[in-house]
Amino acid sequence: MIGAITLLFLGGPLMGNAFAQTPTAAPPTADTGDTAFMLISAALVLLMTPGLAFFYGGFVRSRNILNTLMMSFVLMAIVGVTWILWGYSLAFAPGLPFIGGLQWFGLNGVGLEITDYLKGSNPAEVVSYAGTIPHQAFMIYQAMFAIITPALISGAIVERMSFRAYSLFVLLWSTFVYAPLAHMVWAKGGFLGLYGGLGALDFAGGTVVHISSGVSALVAAIVLGPRKTHPDRLSPPHNVPFILLGAALLWFGWFGFNAGSALSAGSGTSGSLVTNLATTAFVATNTAAAAAALMWLILESVLRGKPTAVGAATGAVAGLVGITPAAGFVTPLSAILVGFITAFACFYAVSFKHKLQIDDALDTYPVHGVGGTVGAILTAIFATTQVNGGGKDGVLRGNLGELGVELVAIAVAYLIAGVGTWIILKIIDATVGLRVKEEAELQGLDINEHGEEGYNSEFGDRPT
Repeated sequence: MIGAITLLFLGGPLMGNAFAQTPTAAPPTADTGDTAFMLISAALVLLMTPGLAFFYGGFVRSRNILNTLMMSFVLMAIVGVTWILWGYSLAFAPGLPFIGGLQWFGLNGVGLEITDYLKGSNPAEVVSYAGTIPHQAFMIYQAMFAIITPALISGAIVERMSFRAYSLFVLLWSTFVYAPLAHMVWAKGGFLGLYGGLGALDFAGGTVVHISSGVSALVAAIVLGPRKTHPDRLSPPHNVPFILLGAALLWFGWFGFNAGSALSAGSGTSGSLVTNLATTAFVATNTAAAAAALMWLILESVLRGKPTAVGAATGAVAGLVGITPAAGFVTPLSAILVGFITAFACFYAVSFKHKLQIDDALDTYPVHGVGGTVGAILTAIFATTQVNGGGKDGVLRGNLGELGVELVAIAVAYLIAGVGTWIILKIIDATVGLRVKEEAELQGLDINEHGEEGYNSEFGDRPT
């Protein structure tokens, strides 16, 4: 009896182990190649923010270099936290057509799963944003877009906005302007997008990133008012090598921005054609940037007598902006035309802005606002399902209605960005104020806002 009882007690755990080892269906696992590709792409997009800092920093006076750099760097801190807490949920969680819910607040429920986390919302067939990578990998990739987008606005308001007001502005703007736009264009059930919306094509952020930041920059420049030295005592860029360095880093990081938006390194099919969206977007990105830089240099040579380094850098960035919404939908030959046309439009937009005497200090709206708008329109013209079966044909393929859809998306982006920015700036101006004092502006924001200088004062420029 004692032996039987002993065997019973010992056999229980053994039988439990036996039952526990009964074969069950293993959960789907992430594709290691796609996951590595997306994490590298996320790192490339993050690199664009310090690249933007140097690009903008080279244009300003030397006494404002640190403040300008910080206006980009601080976004990595602010949005790096708020995106985890509420930004990602508002942008991508299922909710209303215009904004996501808060069920993913603090990344609650956002783990390493690769599928089924969108079940229970319409359209029913969409169960994940990227079916081969962990949910958190998609989340952190999108975080990098949320970081750089408000940083683009800083180019319009450098050398006069207080750092405290700017930090509060980007906190509010990323929450109430960027998150709703991202949801409407890219999220499941969004009002404008391909996942149950109107069907606007925006592969990597023409409306969400560039139109929104460009329009907001224009509104901010008008609300804030011109610099004390504008337009009679403007200084040339203090460090052109910084501008070229920044443009090079942006060009390099843009491959993660556009090619990474394929959300996979794998190939697919469109009818009888084999497709690879990452490769397509990569080729289109480089092609458009090269074409735009070339067009800008030609325009400068013909109209102004000499091609400039600043022009080459600005043209390349304009081409990168223009191809962003189209990168995963167009052929390489179309990408050349996108680069040429976008550079042409941005070149004349810069000249027109100067005639209007609006102190958009670093031409943020002429490059990003105009470039994003032109790029979105050209996407509707050149898109083809032979490149991307998940997209739509454009005007040249007989789909005239796509241009109307893109124009609606552009109008919505202009409205939300413009009105939202104006309201946010008016609230900040009524509470903490927007501008630094005149004396601080003339002396330089580095020493007044941060208590340090970018260069030894012996070599820095002096207020005049």
